Amino acid sequence: MTRIDFHTNIPDKLTYACRLARKAYAANGKLVLLAEDAAQAAALNEALWTLSETDFLPHVLAGDALAARTPIIVTDNEEAELPHADMLVNLTRRVPSTVDRFQRVFEIISTDEEDAAAGRKRYVAYKQQSYPLTHFVAGQT
Repeated sequence: MTRIDFHTNIPDKLTYACRLARKAYAANGKLVLLAEDAAQAAALNEALWTLSETDFLPHVLAGDALAARTPIIVTDNEEAELPHADMLVNLTRRVPSTVDRFQRVFEIISTDEEDAAAGRKRYVAYKQQSYPLTHFVAGQT
């Protein structure tokens, strides 16, 4: 069953998602970054290129000819054909319809109250479906 990890109190969702991608890539993981819309997907694509001067995070947009050979996929379409299903980083305010396809889902919740409220609703929805849930609060030791 898909494991759902909630990461809350995140000041910058894009930077946080890029750091998760870097960590997954370093561990030979494959992941999909699901953006809210095309504008956020474009910003995420740019952020992956500029995260660090020394890190290279190989990534493409879903549907790219190199997607099958690329460990990090960026999309704003949860129904897009994806070459792998290890991890999903959800940056949207909705429960992805394809959540069961992935072994692990990271729910990234910002400090914005509307985003946090949407995150709480997703937490309840996942819990009602008996998904295994974990919760990490950024900034707490």
